[in-house]
Amino acid sequence: MDQPRRVLHLILCWHMHQPDYRHHDSREFVLPWTYLHATKDYTDMAWHLEQNPGMRAVVNFVPILLEQLEDYAEQFRSGTIRDPLLRLLAREDLSTATPAERDLILDRCFRCNHTSMIEPYPAYRQLRELFRQIENHGRQHFDYLSPQYLADLLTWYHLSWMGETVRRSTELVPRLMSQGALFSHTDRLQLFELIGDLIAGVIPRYRRLAEEGRIELSTTPYYHPIAPLLMDFKSAREAWPEALLPECPAYPGGTERLAFHIDAARASHQRRFGRAASGMWPAEGAISQAVVLQLARHGVSWAASGEGVLVNSLRATGKPLPQKRDYMYRPYQVQDETGELIIRLFFRDDRLSDLIGFEYGKWFARDAVNHFVAELEQIYHQTEAHESPVVSVILDGENAWEYYPYNGYYFLSELYAALAEHPFIRPTTFSDYLAQCTAQSTGASCAVAGQLPRVVAGSWVYGTLSTWIGSPEKNRAWDLMCSAKTGYDLVMARGGLTEERRQAAARQLADCESSDWFWWFGDYNPAASVASFDRLFRDKLANLYRLLDLPVPAALDHPISAGHAGGAPGVEAGGTMRRGS
Repeated sequence: MDQPRRVLHLILCWHMHQPDYRHHDSREFVLPWTYLHATKDYTDMAWHLEQNPGMRAVVNFVPILLEQLEDYAEQFRSGTIRDPLLRLLAREDLSTATPAERDLILDRCFRCNHTSMIEPYPAYRQLRELFRQIENHGRQHFDYLSPQYLADLLTWYHLSWMGETVRRSTELVPRLMSQGALFSHTDRLQLFELIGDLIAGVIPRYRRLAEEGRIELSTTPYYHPIAPLLMDFKSAREAWPEALLPECPAYPGGTERLAFHIDAARASHQRRFGRAASGMWPAEGAISQAVVLQLARHGVSWAASGEGVLVNSLRATGKPLPQKRDYMYRPYQVQDETGELIIRLFFRDDRLSDLIGFEYGKWFARDAVNHFVAELEQIYHQTEAHESPVVSVILDGENAWEYYPYNGYYFLSELYAALAEHPFIRPTTFSDYLAQCTAQSTGASCAVAGQLPRVVAGSWVYGTLSTWIGSPEKNRAWDLMCSAKTGYDLVMARGGLTEERRQAAARQLADCESSDWFWWFGDYNPAASVASFDRLFRDKLANLYRLLDLPVPAALDHPISAGHAGGAPGVEAGGTMRRGS
């Protein structure tokens, strides 16, 4: 019988996430990042997978992002648009724009990466330069900007947020870019309708790729909460012993809350993609021993996290940490108290993931691809000859590409082609790898699974939970959450709310539990971005009190965090796999 051929299994996992940007009452979208990433990144990522039949990858969708995509698609179908920028793009006469609407256009339509999304286009640059000249004389002079200026600015902003594959496959986008200025209402309306078509196609395209066996779709607890902190604030001290914790000793009923998010995510995935998700990328890759056991008890067969979590967990065994090649490139088994295998964990190679996420955008595409493949080949040659390494590269599927020329078009095209044609690198998925490498199927085609007696709590960022707890601002937000949850529990226990009100309160609570609000609190983030997310969080929390018929605390009238002055344009463009600093 022939021995299995030794290969390197590469699991490339793209994580897609946006928090809920909708206002609680009007359901207006307060920030536009969901639809902008849909037209630029989710469409491009699908196209590259569609065009490379030999490529396999994992795509992780957070359910609250999918919910918002469906919401946008329904808005276009019904003709009732609840996003102010989209309404303005489609408005026939921009001379009727109110002062608030003019301010919105001028504030929002330069929020992008200027180097890659404004500088290449002379007409867009001219709009920016005119804006700056007038701004230098005082914002009161913005009234001199004509309705045609506003129309051109709205058009260019949305053109710059078009995916490169959209530009290459439609007549409209290159025509408008060539026209450059004096866009008519017909021009803007055609662009508006294209946006609607692109958004409506996102979920069906990924579902089709999954049905064809080209990708695996995974999920995240519904509203993207930091799971270890929901269950136990003290888990932050497992990897960061000196962490300052909130005054509240624990988030009330956190275990049940995490169970809600997990079950809701699995139901969402089944409904939207026609099959259950086998695995999860927990929000920010944040796990603990208790979280892993909870995932397993809810039917999750694999989960993934960051390299730092693995290192901390191995060190906790008291044994010397071996070389990276000897511990990194294998799955790990976690057992429950009875010793039964219940879940397998994979850990991202931080260096390889961050090369794609933060470095390769500065390189020529072919050089970057050759370097990445060479790194994989080196791992292959350094691994013991009796097994095949499995390398997990997990990163943001949306934010990185605005730092690449042409939205990463050449990098992704050449990367997928090189991986699919490589003699011993095998792109695969988590579930396909596990199906091949069961306990009965040992040999050179698989890596020998490691054993983790205990998972030390942490995330992909530094291997700790410091991005979401431990500073005065983050802890204050958790204390506000604890107070709200205590009120929620009391009202729900005594009854009296209508079923509709109870469900609305439950959704609002889950929304407030999202990781994103805590991410943005802190002086390392730019003030304008912090202000947007701070205000949205406090509005959502205040609405929870109103839904519970409880008085809104005066503390929610005051900002939680100020951030710092300045910051790069486009820094608040959503998503979670940002650099952890």
